[in-house]
Amino acid sequence: MSVLSVRDIRKEYPGVVALDHVELTLEAGQVHILAGENGAGKSTLIKTLTGLVTPDEGSIHIEGQDALAARGLFEKIAYVPQELNLFAPMTVAENMFMPFSRSGFGTVTVSRRAMEKAAETFLTRFGIRARPRDRVGQISVPDQQLLQIARAACRSDFRVLVLDEPTSSLTAKETAHLFQIIRALRDEGVAIVFVSHKMEEIFELGDVVTVLRNGRSVGTHRMTEMTEDSLIHLMSGNNIALDERFQPRCEPGEVLLSVDHLCGPGVSDASFVLRRGEILGFAGLVGAGRSELMQTMFGFRRATSGRCVLEEREIPRGRPDRAVAAGMVYLSEERKHHGIFPLLSVRENISLSILDQLTSFGVVSGRKEREKTREIIASFDVRTSSPDKKIRFLSGGNQQKAIIGRAMARRPRLLIFDEPTKGIDIGTKFQIYRIMQKLAEDGVGIILVSSEMTELQRCASRIVTLYEGRINGTFDQATTDINTLVGAIIGARESRHAA
Repeated sequence: MSVLSVRDIRKEYPGVVALDHVELTLEAGQVHILAGENGAGKSTLIKTLTGLVTPDEGSIHIEGQDALAARGLFEKIAYVPQELNLFAPMTVAENMFMPFSRSGFGTVTVSRRAMEKAAETFLTRFGIRARPRDRVGQISVPDQQLLQIARAACRSDFRVLVLDEPTSSLTAKETAHLFQIIRALRDEGVAIVFVSHKMEEIFELGDVVTVLRNGRSVGTHRMTEMTEDSLIHLMSGNNIALDERFQPRCEPGEVLLSVDHLCGPGVSDASFVLRRGEILGFAGLVGAGRSELMQTMFGFRRATSGRCVLEEREIPRGRPDRAVAAGMVYLSEERKHHGIFPLLSVRENISLSILDQLTSFGVVSGRKEREKTREIIASFDVRTSSPDKKIRFLSGGNQQKAIIGRAMARRPRLLIFDEPTKGIDIGTKFQIYRIMQKLAEDGVGIILVSSEMTELQRCASRIVTLYEGRINGTFDQATTDINTLVGAIIGARESRHAA
């Protein structure tokens, strides 16, 4: 049975057609994959399905009724965004059931006891490691991600659940548990829209896939009819060699970075070296200390002991300004929170880090700024209709390329990529891999932190594994099998195959 039907939807913004006569049908009891490269129109389509955006043309019917004429029907669509959207100072139970009047917990007064008791059921069902009275800001990011999904699923009247990259912050175990919940909801007759760039998730979970490309729907197929190659071809319009490797094509040189017995919050006695001309990968479970180690090296977190030396220049503890001055740049996993200035344009986001190169006698040269911005946009293939477009309106992949271009304008000696392809399609991923490969071959030190083992195997020369805040292995990627790496990541074995 058709729960939601989209016909001939068109949406145009100044300078760009976001949706061009798109068609989509969602059936009850089905997981419908929405696939496409960054910028293909998925986000705009989701906003249209949930009533956040009104199309210029076309129709949307929910359970056979015109939703554009009766907008209350959009309440039947539950949406879980990719980015966390919770109230950190409020409790878990409060976040789960807001607005309280709609959840049945009162209008003038709220029965907190009843709300907290009801929350217990969903916390158990979704495997959330928190109590109803815990403040959301004090629970882990994976648990916040699961809480968002539980908040959508606790509504009794929803018929469609839209999940946008729901596993981006989850471990493999948490992802498997989430998939069990999704299948249970599907079996109860809920229509699921699932957006992911991870091929293994798409093929494991999906029943049907609709592919968008350049704002158009280019096909709807049953997953049993698709292969990974055929799906990627539909998404990109090109053939991508999935077995392509991106390790630097040069012999490693002298030591560029040396970290000796570094300790700090979440990090214990970390020691490793990075040689010029290599990409050094870091692997570990969520919470293993990967980002904590990078942030301690960079000075964002203050080290309690140990040394970090870049090209014979020691980085003072807790001084990110000195790290930048020494040539270290850290590209955070949380792109939208720590990477971009969302209310500023692409031009302003790029130029902010190089104002010293654009200023004469205290005045920024508009000509120099425009020239440098155009140069970076062209060099890193940042796709935008204008340098003056606000960066928040770019796809995730193009935001990431703009950030990398901005970083390279500083002429860094070391670039730390923390989950650089999170939420990015495979075509753009390969673009970023090629950028990393070329930078390493040009002598820039590259550290790659990733939760995707295939990404590390494609790009890294060596892989360092962490478990519970400690480095427990350093492996030559070319001579190490996947089982050995996984064993180190889960703490089953310790090894140091390459120093």
